[in-house]
Amino acid sequence: MTMEPEVVKKVAGIARLQLTETEITEFAKDLEEVLDYFSMLDEASGVEEYDFNPVKIQDVLREDSVGQDIDSELLTKRMDTYEEWVRGPKLV
Repeated sequence: MTMEPEVVKKVAGIARLQLTETEITEFAKDLEEVLDYFSMLDEASGVEEYDFNPVKIQDVLREDSVGQDIDSELLTKRMDTYEEWVRGPKLV
């Protein structure tokens, strides 16, 4: 695939770049290489997801367990409470 200089100029214009003729020639070669790599990727088929991951992906979440680390009476001892409910600022 050959990249035309007019295409490079159009892309440069969209990106608001001012390129010299030498830069346009260089970028045309670079863009041509990039497009060749993309066409190689397009040809790749039949590759499974796990082929890309060296480590098997698995669920690593643990089961929840009910527990209480600190005694609630100790926590609420110095708090402003009403019938064992913690009081906070009034919300309007």
